[in-house]
Amino acid sequence: MCFAAPRGKGKRVDWARIAGNWPHFRANALRHWRKLSAEQLDAIAGSREQLATYIREAYRLSSEQAEMQLASWQQAQKERHFLR
Repeated sequence: MCFAAPRGKGKRVDWARIAGNWPHFRANALRHWRKLSAEQLDAIAGSREQLATYIREAYRLSSEQAEMQLASWQQAQKERHFLR
């Protein structure tokens, strides 16, 4: 059985939204990049550039490879509606 995603859900999250809700997305990043520490992700505080740098250094990637990983991860993130 296949279920379609509700309209409006599943669209790519822009980085400003990720940065603004970093505590939620930080947990996703920690699960995805296991070589990064919780302290590193806390220090990043939503900075895309810093995250790319930590990915590059931890995994010994080129800047382009780290950017590709980060773009792929960003695309996989889903919009989350928070209760206010």
